[in-house]
Amino acid sequence: MKYQKSEARDFAREHLLGVWAATPTPFLPDLSLDTGGFDTNLRHWIDDLLVDGFFVGGKQGEFFSMSVAERKLLAETAVQACNGHQRKAGAMISCSDQNMDTVLELGRHAAGIGADYVVVHSPMLHFASDVDTLVYEYYRYLADALPIALVMWSHPDAGYVMSPELCARIASDIPSVVAIKYSAPRDHYIRLTRLAGHELIVSSSSEVEWFDNIVELGWRVYLCSIPPLLYQTAGDRRLRDYSLLAWAGEVQEARRIRDSLDPVRNALKMSRTRGTPHAQQKYWLELLGQVGGPVRRPLMDLTGGEREKIRAEFGRCGLT
Repeated sequence: MKYQKSEARDFAREHLLGVWAATPTPFLPDLSLDTGGFDTNLRHWIDDLLVDGFFVGGKQGEFFSMSVAERKLLAETAVQACNGHQRKAGAMISCSDQNMDTVLELGRHAAGIGADYVVVHSPMLHFASDVDTLVYEYYRYLADALPIALVMWSHPDAGYVMSPELCARIASDIPSVVAIKYSAPRDHYIRLTRLAGHELIVSSSSEVEWFDNIVELGWRVYLCSIPPLLYQTAGDRRLRDYSLLAWAGEVQEARRIRDSLDPVRNALKMSRTRGTPHAQQKYWLELLGQVGGPVRRPLMDLTGGEREKIRAEFGRCGLT
């Protein structure tokens, strides 16, 4: 561990900064975990794209189709890459699961291998009549049991979205809860930033709103989704560039560069495939020269026609 649990909030304020990305998980043709490919991708993302940190093994990473042993190996590969370079990067390991024992096992493992943070999404609650009490006690129990800084994650897939007031209460009462990835409507996270931004680092995965959140809310971390990996190349880091300019107060130039990425955003939107986006995004990574690979069930791989459409849109989007 790089800090004592009592220092978790101070550590996060100093280090949970910049542009973070949610990582996809590459699989080999036989659907086994491709740790070599993942390590290659991480080194490119750290050294060439200058990504500041990674959210590993979340929904983007298909954690729902992986065994506990595979999730641990994925975390170990990420932490080793993030800590083993001259240019360091942060490692936030997703320990989300409906089974509490699994969450705790993964959380303790992440702490033991030197991860910076763990992230756990709020649980799906069946037949719940008092969501706030259940979710508060869930995070309190986890924070008491784990020796590492804890990041909350609220998204509508759980069947509800945590209220700003609940998030603020948790932040006020539980010091090792340091941040939230808040996949919520913008009015929710604006309210939470104003309620508890002095205690809780608030961020959202929406790249479309990221520029406005820097300028209007003073946010210092993009936490986090896949655009930093899909929108950038070693010679074209416009997402990072507009973020740095916005933080420096050069708002007009930042806005111009932000807007110049519209063809990339539109290409991804126009080539979106059926169901979930994982297969499309992995193929896009391959077109960028990275390791993508197949998806696991229940996700579905691309048809030949879908690959052709993605390839055509990629060719028109202007990434260099």
